[in-house]
Amino acid sequence: MRPTRISPSAFSKVASLLVVCYALLVVTGGAVRLTGSGLGCLDWPTCSQGHLIASSSFHSRVEFSNRLVTVAVSVVSIVIFLAAWWRSPRRRDLMVLSGIVLAGLAGQVVLGGLVVLFKLNPWLVALHFVLTLGVLAVAIVLRHRNLHGPSTGRPLVGNDLLWLTRLQFAALSVTVLAGTVVTGSGPHAGGVGAKRFPVAFRDAAELHSTLALFLIGVSLATLFALHHARAPGAVQRRARIFMELLALQGVLGYTQYALHDSPWVVELHMTGATLLWCVAVAHYLGCFEQGAPEPIAAHAPRLALAGEPATAASSS
Repeated sequence: MRPTRISPSAFSKVASLLVVCYALLVVTGGAVRLTGSGLGCLDWPTCSQGHLIASSSFHSRVEFSNRLVTVAVSVVSIVIFLAAWWRSPRRRDLMVLSGIVLAGLAGQVVLGGLVVLFKLNPWLVALHFVLTLGVLAVAIVLRHRNLHGPSTGRPLVGNDLLWLTRLQFAALSVTVLAGTVVTGSGPHAGGVGAKRFPVAFRDAAELHSTLALFLIGVSLATLFALHHARAPGAVQRRARIFMELLALQGVLGYTQYALHDSPWVVELHMTGATLLWCVAVAHYLGCFEQGAPEPIAAHAPRLALAGEPATAASSS
């Protein structure tokens, strides 16, 4: 039996679900660390002493909830890979991207096991977080290309504005990496006895805030330059959303520091960073012209032209 062909609209729904699942994976992973539940499940892939389901303890339930999100991510990643093959029309770029998502899932599973085996090693935890953001970016690209078609490579803005946008994205990436060092050297180790980065928490926080201020400056310059160059409205709108989220992140960051790394504020800060990452990826993709719309499938009926008999259109 031949599998049912997947329409672009159905594929878009699965791709959107993939983005949501990976964003939830970041947020629930942060909750595990901030509640000290990193070793709530002592075994992998079972939870404890050969039992798949978590015990009644709080930390076990928090850690097990994150593993349930991981299961959802795994299922959707496999489904999107199969959907790329069954999509009509089939596109090579979507198959490649879905393959990268599947490879990222394999890396996530391996890293998750290593994090448990090595008792929340901070380097592995940080790498786990970075890999999740990387696969999230690929999922956003996958959804974007399915909706708008492959990029022609022609930018919608000037070359100087394009490089400014790239600088903005690079600054965001470095700031996020510095944020993992702040978390890895702060009071939230993720579990009792977990190792920390050999860096003073105050120094890591000051470096992170300095990079964040540089990112704010670049983002303001990008927003002003896009407005001055009369860039397309959609491009300017995404740049404004990025700037608004960045301002909120700044407020949360300083509140987090003033409240001595309050776990609830840190969780909000991580959620904001995830949203900021998604908007940044979408903003960069939107700076390029999209290709021509996909042709209508051969089995689809042709619409009648103005003044043409309907029977002639259907018979053709």
